[in-house]
Amino acid sequence: MLKWTDIPPIWLLLALVVTWMQATHFSAGLSFGGAWADFAGGLFVGAGLLFMAFALYEMRRFKTTPIPHMEADRLVTTGIFKRSRNPIYLGDALILTGLILRWDAVLSLPLIPVFVWIIERRFIIPEEDRLRRKFRADFARYCQNTRRWL
Repeated sequence: MLKWTDIPPIWLLLALVVTWMQATHFSAGLSFGGAWADFAGGLFVGAGLLFMAFALYEMRRFKTTPIPHMEADRLVTTGIFKRSRNPIYLGDALILTGLILRWDAVLSLPLIPVFVWIIERRFIIPEEDRLRRKFRADFARYCQNTRRWL
């Protein structure tokens, strides 16, 4: 059961709940300053959703799993994966950033690096270790040509 609940969307949801709680109950009178934050937040959320959609499309096209704890059938290096080795996780971080801006949750800004750190330690590093063992030279070349985040 823990394996199926320890997935990035749960961590994102947890971070978003903390962000929302902070924005609604502990604002400390701080603000990003209005309309620009709403606009920028919307752009971040939209970009995050696009990154995720493009990545899921590419993974489906190659018939491999997007589920973090499962073994990948293929190494996907095309489409959005040419720009980022982890576009879905990047999308999660962009969504968190965007909603922090939209909800005017200034005190939640430190959640962004904390969230990225958790995702790297719990998901990215173990996934990359599995891909490195399975795809060896192909994965090494991919890592040389494509950055982990962006």
